[in-house]
Order: sequence, then C-alpha cells, then structure tokens
Amino acid sequence: MKYRTLGRTGIKVSPYCLGAMMFGAFGNTDHDDCVRIIHKALDAGVNFIDTADVYSGGESEEIVGKALKGGRRDHVVLATKAHLPMGDDPNQRGNSRRWLVRALDDSLRRLGTDHVDLYQLHRPAPDTDVEETLSALTDLVRAGKVRAIGTSTFPASEIVEAQWTAERRGLQRFRTEQPPYSILDRSVEREVLPVCERYGMGTLVWSPLAQGMLTGRFRKGLPTDSRRAARGFRHFSDEARLDAVEQLIPIAEEAGMSLTHLAMAFAVAHPGVTSALIGPRTMEQLDDLLAGAGLTLDDETLDRIDGVVAPGTDVSRLDMAYDTPPITEPALRRRPSADRSAA
Repeated sequence: MKYRTLGRTGIKVSPYCLGAMMFGAFGNTDHDDCVRIIHKALDAGVNFIDTADVYSGGESEEIVGKALKGGRRDHVVLATKAHLPMGDDPNQRGNSRRWLVRALDDSLRRLGTDHVDLYQLHRPAPDTDVEETLSALTDLVRAGKVRAIGTSTFPASEIVEAQWTAERRGLQRFRTEQPPYSILDRSVEREVLPVCERYGMGTLVWSPLAQGMLTGRFRKGLPTDSRRAARGFRHFSDEARLDAVEQLIPIAEEAGMSLTHLAMAFAVAHPGVTSALIGPRTMEQLDDLLAGAGLTLDDETLDRIDGVVAPGTDVSRLDMAYDTPPITEPALRRRPSADRSAA
C-alpha cells in the first residue's frame, strides 16, 4: 500500500478504507468470519477502518472491537460516526452536545478503546447550531477521546459554514468529509471535493461501487439481486444507470480489468480523494477488492469514462443520497397559500 496523508492531519492512511457496515445483522452475522476479514485486510496493508454506531445497532462496532484486540488497535486509524437514530427517544440521535457526548462513550465501550482517531457526523442536522456541535466535538478532542473530527455527506455550503464558524470561535474544525462518489455518482466533483481540497480536508468516499452496480452483477435483462431489492433500493432498476453500466463494461475489458477494479481505480484517481471505502461482506469479496488495489487508469481510459458519465454529474440518484430540508419538505419551498392567492 502507498499511504496517503488524511488531509492536513498528518495521519497516514491506506487508499482503501475498510468499511464495516456489512459486519453484523445487516450483512455477515458470523462474528468470527468478520474478524478474519478484518485481519486479512490489515495484513494486506489496509490501516483505515470506518464504522458507525448505527450499523447493525452497534454490533458492527463490537465486531471491530473484537478484531482489534491483542495489540492491533495501535496500528489502525479507527473512525466511527454518530447522528442517525439509536433508539426511539428523540434525543438519541442528531448532532446536539447532549447526544454526541453520550454516543461517543457508547461507541468507545463497544469498540473496546479509549479513543477514536476520527469521529464523524453521519449527516447534517439543520435543527442544531453548528457552533453547538463544534463546541461539543472540540471538548471531546481536548478530553483525548477523539483525535480528529469530520463530516459525512455534507453539502459544500455547510462544509464552508462549519469552517468559518470554527475559525471565528476558535474551535476544532472538520478535518475530513465522507461523500458518496463513484463513476455513476460524480456530482461531488462540482463543489464538495474542490471545497475539501481548498480547506485541506481529507476525504473517504463511500459507495465507490455504486451499491454494487459497478461489480458487473447488475445488467440489463438480468434479475435484480433479491437481497438488495428487498431493502427498497430503486436505483438498481434505473434504466439510465443500467445503460451506463453496459457502456462501462467494455471499457474495463479493454483496460484489462474487471468492472469492480475499474470503479475502484477511478475513485482513488481523483486528487481530492484520500481513501475509498470498501465494504466486503465475505472473504471472497475482500480478496477480489484487494487484487485490484495496485491498478491505475491511464488518461485515455479516464477520458472514455468521462464520455459515459460527464464530470460533476450523477446518473439519477442513489436512494440514500442526502437532500436538504428545502428539497424534502414542501413547506420550505412554497409560500403560504394565502400569500400565493393574494399575489
């Protein structure tokens, strides 16, 4: 592995980050097998692991904690996240001081460690003042429980606002961002990645395989993966995405690699990308991903990819992509009916 610096933190990380979302009830329920997968990734040179409290209700963090026992913890850059609901209580979620302090303590207990190297907000929280959030995170850094803080799936405008707030108030600033990025999902090239570069933020991009669509298993005319379809992901049957996959397969073949390897090499080729998340559920998936870790794409291949999916654009949208409240809440983009009628 040729290690990269995570933004301007000075922390060296592998270009592949092992995502732990598939460890636990959501994916692989065999803890021992998950531990073996983690150990094999570490032995191959991957030194970056990303998980979250919400993954399988904390089970993913427990599995990662088991895998890092016996002296491995000190050699791993360990990242986790908070924000998404961890119970029915309305205060067991979000980016408030009240929740983040407790959520981190719960994560540390499950992970079996006294600190995480990177603590991330899983999503923005429009109902919480960013200064409130940064103040809480700053205290956690000063307490030695966190080394660096980051965000996930934040719009460029909110990244900039947080940077300005941190500077004005003398608070810790976000050092990383974790956006979705793949050949099919390139909109972050327009603003998010350039903003991260401008502020010296590292990026660990999620879903570089577009939720599996860039593995070659999803083709026009083939039945949809029942396990994924059962979770309600509509983008697997999106005609535009399937058409793009059909055009990418011969590009991969002519480059002498699988579509999976083409997609991963594309993700880590962008100068604004530090690491790409891999989320294997099985040892076979990990082996395949690691086999392509050293592959690079030449300019001709990258130009051909640009011809299929234009830079800065998405081919439709991932179902789990983040939309700001004015997009999801009609009342925020419509004047009251009385005002409309008066006009």
